Amino acid sequence: MTYRIGNASGFYGDRFSAVREMLTGGPLDVLTGDYLAELTMLILGRDRMKDANRGYAKTFLRQMEENLGLAREKGVKIVANAGGLNPAGLADALRELADRLGLDVKIAHVEGDDLVARADELDLGKPLTANAYLGAWGIVECLNAGADVVVTGRVTDASVIVGPAAAHYGWARDDFDALAGAVAAGHVIECGAQATGGNYAFFTEHSLGVPGFPIAEIEADGSSVITKHPGTGGVVNAGTVKAQLLYEITGARYAGPDVTTRFDTLSLTEDGPDRVRISGVRGEAPPPTLKVALNTLGGFRNETTFVLTGLDIEAKAALVREQLEASMKDRPPADVRWTLARTDHPDADTEQTASALLHVAVKDADPKVAGRAFTGAAVELALASYPGFHVTAPPSDAAPYGVYTAAYVDAGTVPHVAVLPDGMRVDIASSTSTLDLSDVDEPALPEPLDHGPVRRVPLGTVVGARSGDKGGNANLGVWVRSDEAWRWLVHRLTVAEFKLLLPETADLPVTRYLLPNLWAMNFVVEGILGAGVASQARFDPQAKAFGEWLRSREIDVPEVLL
Repeated sequence: MTYRIGNASGFYGDRFSAVREMLTGGPLDVLTGDYLAELTMLILGRDRMKDANRGYAKTFLRQMEENLGLAREKGVKIVANAGGLNPAGLADALRELADRLGLDVKIAHVEGDDLVARADELDLGKPLTANAYLGAWGIVECLNAGADVVVTGRVTDASVIVGPAAAHYGWARDDFDALAGAVAAGHVIECGAQATGGNYAFFTEHSLGVPGFPIAEIEADGSSVITKHPGTGGVVNAGTVKAQLLYEITGARYAGPDVTTRFDTLSLTEDGPDRVRISGVRGEAPPPTLKVALNTLGGFRNETTFVLTGLDIEAKAALVREQLEASMKDRPPADVRWTLARTDHPDADTEQTASALLHVAVKDADPKVAGRAFTGAAVELALASYPGFHVTAPPSDAAPYGVYTAAYVDAGTVPHVAVLPDGMRVDIASSTSTLDLSDVDEPALPEPLDHGPVRRVPLGTVVGARSGDKGGNANLGVWVRSDEAWRWLVHRLTVAEFKLLLPETADLPVTRYLLPNLWAMNFVVEGILGAGVASQARFDPQAKAFGEWLRSREIDVPEVLL
């Protein structure tokens, strides 16, 4: 009998109705939700600065107000990381909610990840937030104590899936293969509808509609089938699952606090309509350190966008740039970035398509320098600059921005505490078996494809992609759908070719990781996102469309693949 674990949230702000949809759409044993991301922790940190009782995902509490009774009626347990920076506060709020609704619900939580009070001791600087990525065993302890709802702070995204599976099957701490299988399943479903056709490169091949949320049917050996409730929108196939497996990883070893999962060992097979089996996953002991997500306040930022229409676009951009920089010469912002987007078309039949956008973003430690002193100076040029001058927004004040960095601390120095439904506190020990993380040896390359004639087409004609962010780095996974295409791609899309296709990466460190079992590779581009999403260092600050840019680039593709 498989254990059915569904997901109803991939981020703080995901579809509110998904909890009810998952509870009413078909049978489930556990419903999970991922509410935390690097940027979310910063947002919750700022919330808690205003009110010490805040710091958790309030949306989750509202979802439980509507659905806690339904979950209890159906016997579905709830596990979510919505506790953010205040899991104890969320657990208390849930108990008050259950009392008000007249429900007998056992609620537990997991804490210990918040290290901000120990930042000096652990040499973490002076962050606004500092949260270690805990694993699944605190969740296991809570479920084994009979909890109906478990809320956590910063655990790894997959842990909310691994914990219920480990508790149900009684896995031991060193059942690394089973744990790794659950991590792979968790990694697929934790981002919600991205596993059911959302953000999918080949979306035109399917009727997407409003995709349902994913389910992992996990078996005792850790293998799983990824699926969704019948009748829901979207699609689950080898491609949608593969795309999510490649999302925001590095190479073959995917490290976590409980197990290092070998993504180069897993196999995908289609197991019927909207069913994909993940099998053969091997696991290794986890590294001896835990990753810590640090957010600090970096200063203040502001921006203005000038609209340049018609003729002489480059000259207009040069003029307004010269004028604005001259007006700020007495106290220029510490960082000024100009970007000209040539969205204009010659002989355009609408004014909008005749226009380009000149964007200027500034950062400074002084909110006054990055505030009205900057935007006011821009608007003051309205009658004294290029013909057709206008901007897209009125003058505005500066806004604070965050800086994300990752640190690593010895796992044994981080408390991991399960607070059971009766209030008992249980310390969770770190793994006694560890293995330093290292890259695997690069696999032998297959024989190149003897392909004959080529045709110049967009790379995405035959290649799928999924991209995202890890701090200041961008991750871009690509895959193909046949062995012949893999034999061509692995020799064609080298790091050098990648940099030619994406010139923004030309001067940055780029690493390519191969996953032949998936006919896939992953590129990690270091530093392209500056200090992370909150710093807004780049257009598309989370690199969500980075892969689609690569797919749009034209390249010579063998006709035999077309």
